[in-house]
Amino acid sequence: MKRMTLLMVAVVILAGMVGFTPPAVLHADDSGAPIFVTKIPPGYRDWRFISVSHEAGNLNSIGAVLGNDVAIAAYREGKLPFPDGTIIAALHYGHVASAENNQVFGQAQSFVPGPQTNIQFMVKDSTKYAATGGWGFATFIDGKPAPAASMKSCFPCHNQIKASDLVFTHYAP
Repeated sequence: MKRMTLLMVAVVILAGMVGFTPPAVLHADDSGAPIFVTKIPPGYRDWRFISVSHEAGNLNSIGAVLGNDVAIAAYREGKLPFPDGTIIAALHYGHVASAENNQVFGQAQSFVPGPQTNIQFMVKDSTKYAATGGWGFATFIDGKPAPAASMKSCFPCHNQIKASDLVFTHYAP
């Protein structure tokens, strides 16, 4: 009788342990976690200047690269890898000739931002984005996240520049 009671207690304890084990989707090391950011970080337009960019070819865009306070401090201190909390924004635009400026200059030489093509973000969170070198990636077009399938190319491209913690942009002091 005593053995039967002990056996029942053991079964109840085991069942309780199994019942309170969190499901696999809640574990931090879940490799199925998205590698992309789905919300635009608030206040990004007030961040500080990091650099400008120009991408030719199919993209044919000009851009302003901005960083939050954590990003700016890391850039200024030359701190690599970037610390968690770093967020880098790239505001991309087409470019068009400025007839007004060119008239003043007397020749075709001035280009200004045209329509916005996209806004991209890199968000450093080494736990949440462990599978992608600690970075979450985002592209927003007209304020909406780009399709998840299009984001899958971000990490393989950025992963080729490990020496700069996957960041292409250098600080323009």
